[in-house]
Amino acid sequence: MFVTVHLFLILVYNFVNWNGRNMFRFNNISKEYRGHFWEKRFVALDNVSLSVGEGEVVGFLGANGAGKTTSIKIIMNFISPTSGEIEFDKKLGKNSVERFSNIGFFPERPYFYPHLTGREFIGYLGQLNKVEKSIIEKRLAFWAEKLRLTFALDRKIRSYSKGMLQRLGFISANIHDPKLIILDEPLSGLDPIGRKEFKDTLKYLSENGKTIFFSSHIVADIEEVCKKVIVLESGKLMYQGSISELIEKDSHTYVTIRVKTSVQPDKDLYLKSQVVDLSQDVYEYEVEKKLQDKFLNEILKLSGNILFLGVINPTLEEIIYKIKN
Repeated sequence: MFVTVHLFLILVYNFVNWNGRNMFRFNNISKEYRGHFWEKRFVALDNVSLSVGEGEVVGFLGANGAGKTTSIKIIMNFISPTSGEIEFDKKLGKNSVERFSNIGFFPERPYFYPHLTGREFIGYLGQLNKVEKSIIEKRLAFWAEKLRLTFALDRKIRSYSKGMLQRLGFISANIHDPKLIILDEPLSGLDPIGRKEFKDTLKYLSENGKTIFFSSHIVADIEEVCKKVIVLESGKLMYQGSISELIEKDSHTYVTIRVKTSVQPDKDLYLKSQVVDLSQDVYEYEVEKKLQDKFLNEILKLSGNILFLGVINPTLEEIIYKIKN
């Protein structure tokens, strides 16, 4: 009886936590590649479990070769995992055809038909997604204006610059108004203005209820746009969760202390120092939080004056580096 009730509670828990909350999730996904039979298997993904909730903007971080693109290929059903499974929310559709009609995908290395104009290309993709011509034209006008591409819609794609191709590809991923948008390195190769435009567009889509999952190896982009991050390293899941919680957990570890002292404190009490004003004997020290009191007592013993004390908040990039090492 106890076992039956226990299993029932587990099923209820899984249903409550799954239903309507995750657009997709990996359940212990592994992917191995092997060339010749005498070569050692290459493990691209190693027992990875992750999830992306409805309405979230999730950054997918990892160095080149970490397993990001392999993960995205599995989501898009371009390849199959060696083991494990991927589950999709029923809101995306009951079968693969319905599901992929609700997913917008922009690969890292897209292919564009160079002999078509931008307008023809988007029209063609819209028709493949069974979008009415009038709706295609309306959405194209909206996105082209938002991404500053209207001037080039009637030019051949072969004349487009890298930034223009990125904009056109982004429009193609959104022309059918998908519920889930998957982007593989969408900001790669863009100039600073283009990067800002794309990040503003991602924020706009998020505000309008879209679920966005995008990979990048540039931590600053993730920190600016996302609230949640997933970190892979050599095919293994290193972290998934809130960026704010990750930063908060690692915050308050170090403090900056500025002092006026003619005698330097013991080097074991601080990590690094710099001169602020040599003529006034003003120095700034980076001190571990746990050594703060000892350092302050040392300064007072040396007849120094404490001018400033502040917490050092690490960047997401610094925290990710610590996770990987």
